[in-house]
Amino acid sequence: MAETRFEICLDEVLRREGGYADHPADPGGATNMGITRRTLARWRGVSPLPALDKSEVRNLTRAEAAQIYRAEYWARSRAGALPVGLDLALFDFAVNSGPTRAVMTLQRLLEVPADGVIGPVTFAAVRERAALTGIASMIDALCDWRLDFLEGLTTYAVFGRGWRKRVAAIREAAHAMAGESLPQNLQPHSWSSLMNALSGYRTYIVAAFMLLAGLAQIAGVELPALDGQSAGQLIMEAIAFIFLRKGIATQARGV
Repeated sequence: MAETRFEICLDEVLRREGGYADHPADPGGATNMGITRRTLARWRGVSPLPALDKSEVRNLTRAEAAQIYRAEYWARSRAGALPVGLDLALFDFAVNSGPTRAVMTLQRLLEVPADGVIGPVTFAAVRERAALTGIASMIDALCDWRLDFLEGLTTYAVFGRGWRKRVAAIREAAHAMAGESLPQNLQPHSWSSLMNALSGYRTYIVAAFMLLAGLAQIAGVELPALDGQSAGQLIMEAIAFIFLRKGIATQARGV
C-alpha cells in the first residue's frame, strides 16, 4: 500500500526528533520522538502531570506517537490540504513550535487574517501565491520566518544550532517533495529573496520596477541581476504580480 502524505511527512519529522531525551534546559522536559511528557499526559487524559511517570514517555511506541501527531499537529494545522512540500514545512513547524503559531506564521506571510485556523481565505491566498511565485518560495518564506521566531527564544543559545540544522533539512526535503531543487546561491539580496520579503504596497513598487526593467531591456539595456529574465517575461510577470497581489489583498479583507 502506498504511503499517505501524512506518513511520508511523519517519517521526515521523526528523522529530526530522535528518541528519548530529558535535557534540563528543555522546557518540555522528558520527550520521546518529539512527544513531551505533558503532551502525552494530555493525550491519555492523565492529570496531574506527575501522575504520568517518565517511564511512560520512554516506552512510548511509534504507533501511539503517530496517532498523536496526526490528531494534534497534522489535522489541527490542516497540512494535508496544502500543496506537497509546503505540507511538510508547516507540519514540522507545528510539531516544533505548536500548530497555532505555525498556522499564524503562514497566514502572516500570506497577508491574510492571522487567526490560527486555516480556512477558505488562507487556502485562496496559498493558491494565489503558488501561481505567482511557486511552492518553493512559500517553503523558503515559511522556513525563514520560522528561524526568525526561533532566534528570539531564550533557549536559542542552547538549542539554536540543532534548530537551524533541522529547518535546513526540512527546507531541503520540502523542496525535493515539491519537485524544485534548492537554489545554487541563496544570497539574502537576490531578486527572488527580495520578492518574497516585500509585502503590502511595496509589492506594487517592485512590480513597477519589473515593468520598467522589461522596457529597459527592449531599449537595449542589459540587466544581468534579474536572473536572465527576458523583457517579455518581466513585463508579463509584473502585470500578473499586480493583479494576483490585488486578489490576495481582496481575500484578506473578506471582500
